[in-house]
Amino acid sequence: MTTAHSDAQKKKVNYNALEWLDEDVDFLSSHDENDAFESLFKEQEATASSVKEGQVVSGKIIELKDDSVVIDIGHKSAGEVPKSEFGHQAAQALKVGDFVDVYVEVFEDDEGDLVLSKDKADMLKAWDRISEAFERNELVEGKIVGRVKGGLSVDIGVKAFLPGSQVDLRPVRNLERLLGQFLQFKIIKFNKKRGNIVLSRRAILEQDRDRLRSETLKGLQVGAAMAGVVKNITDYGAFIDLGGIDGLLHITDMSWGRLNSPAEVLNVGDEINVKVLSFDPNSNRVSLGLKQLHADPWVSVAEKYTPNQRLRGKVVSLTDYGAFVELEPGVEGLIHVTEMTWNRRIKHPSKIVNIGDEVEVLVLAVDLENHRISLGMKQTEPNPWELVLQKYQVGDVIRGKIRNITDFGVFVGIEEGVDGLIHVSDISYTERIKHPQDVYKKGDEVEAKVLQIDIENMRFSLGVKQLGEDPYEVASKKFVPGSKAKGKVTRLTDFGAFVEIAPGVEGLAHTSEIDPATAVVDAEIEFVVLSVDPVERRFELSQKAASRGLDENHTKVIQTALKQADGNSPQNSISEAFARAKARD
Repeated sequence: MTTAHSDAQKKKVNYNALEWLDEDVDFLSSHDENDAFESLFKEQEATASSVKEGQVVSGKIIELKDDSVVIDIGHKSAGEVPKSEFGHQAAQALKVGDFVDVYVEVFEDDEGDLVLSKDKADMLKAWDRISEAFERNELVEGKIVGRVKGGLSVDIGVKAFLPGSQVDLRPVRNLERLLGQFLQFKIIKFNKKRGNIVLSRRAILEQDRDRLRSETLKGLQVGAAMAGVVKNITDYGAFIDLGGIDGLLHITDMSWGRLNSPAEVLNVGDEINVKVLSFDPNSNRVSLGLKQLHADPWVSVAEKYTPNQRLRGKVVSLTDYGAFVELEPGVEGLIHVTEMTWNRRIKHPSKIVNIGDEVEVLVLAVDLENHRISLGMKQTEPNPWELVLQKYQVGDVIRGKIRNITDFGVFVGIEEGVDGLIHVSDISYTERIKHPQDVYKKGDEVEAKVLQIDIENMRFSLGVKQLGEDPYEVASKKFVPGSKAKGKVTRLTDFGAFVEIAPGVEGLAHTSEIDPATAVVDAEIEFVVLSVDPVERRFELSQKAASRGLDENHTKVIQTALKQADGNSPQNSISEAFARAKARD
């Protein structure tokens, strides 16, 4: 319409009566565009007003710069985020048009720029995700990134604390070995305000263990064969994880053979098959066996090993009384120390064999009931004692070197493995020898006479004094009861005087038979022999009988001694005094 109207006239216009011409369509179109722009402006204004500082919003990447990413969040201006906040790989994959979540720090900083943060957006989202997982009792995954006091630090989007007691079902000594591992955890404590998150891996393992235990118990029965994992090794055995429940595999049930330590056959982490030997449902105690999965080798021992059979085996153990030899895995025999060598003087088996030595043995006896096999080593060689019996006879004179000296005698080497003993009492007829080492030393060559050869008891007796004539026998032939002679007083005692009647031979004159005035040490006195005891090697003398003559008592003693010349000694006061003197010496 071309006519201009005043405001009053405008108010009176009836728009309903107007008729629009074709040329007015442009006006209508322009009016619609204004309405659309206004609507868009209002929408943007509403969006802008809904975004507040401290919120996480989704923004669109509108430009990629060298070091930053320009993001539009619908505000009057765009904001920039450093590429370093995206990570190197993620930053390489960004492209214009992608939408990312960012945190609005401030709309305008000192320079009037919008400040956004990708790191803080990720952190807030992580806290929300963790809070939701905690409320729903869900598991979270994280990476163990550090060792801290009392436990470990875990990255689950934010830093969380894993106490050492919550790492595993059992205490873990070396926590550092878990660094860098990705694991699942249960949140057992959560405080967003304080930024405190406590995790537990043990809670998950306990749930898994309880589930496995219930499943394992269903199939657990005595005699069943089961698979397990070696969990721990001790000196007396190993604990096997059967699946939520542990069983003890004792060292004696690991092998039919000898084991010094479970570590010889098992390592922690080994997967093995075991047999259930016993099970207590009240205490959940399980005893396991490994050797029971294989046949007992002793079942066929009677067929394989018989007496007098020669074998070879390995020495696996030494004791004070012998050596154990393994004949096959699970079958051992004992070589007693007395069966190692024909020479019995062995203090310890280690003088003959060592652990690991391979030896030849002879089966002596088999005891199936007690699982014992007696073995011998010396039986594989000729018995030197049989050779000795062929080579030597009683009365022979031999020469040999002293191999050993004891308080009761000296051992002289006769043949390899055979020693002869010169007892201290067979060294001298006349000398009182307290210890053989006072006369001999090791390595001395001596001459001796063979006194006895006892093959059964492996004894070879020698004597040195027997090489000469026994002065007591010579003296007993010369000084018969009733004979008169002279001798030198060698000792005085409270019961009498000892008189040397021949070199190295003494007789005793009782106090009642001596003259105290003349019977002094080194004095020569005259005596009468009252009795002779060749067995006890005693001569009973009387000084008074020589000086005053024989009285009735002397005569009776002499007559009794002559009647008992067969060697039986008369029991009288003089002989008793002689015995006391000998005991005192």
